[in-house]
Amino acid sequence: MKVRVHVSLKNGVLDPQGRAIHHALEGLGFAGVKDVRAGRLFELDVAEDTSDEALDDMCRKLLANMVIENYRIEKVAA
Repeated sequence: MKVRVHVSLKNGVLDPQGRAIHHALEGLGFAGVKDVRAGRLFELDVAEDTSDEALDDMCRKLLANMVIENYRIEKVAA
């Protein structure tokens, strides 16, 4: 089973990478971009019987820093 885990910073947490990307977009002449928030995407290929609880545990223990990040798990259709 294919799974995608989207990790992003929580609201209110400073995002220097997003800020740098925003500045670069402005420098390239792209107007109208009000804000940029950078994140990470993990694609996992796991056994079909992997439970939602196990996926959640993976995120909480390794893939996301629960102090400053949120995550969203997406199961990808075959």
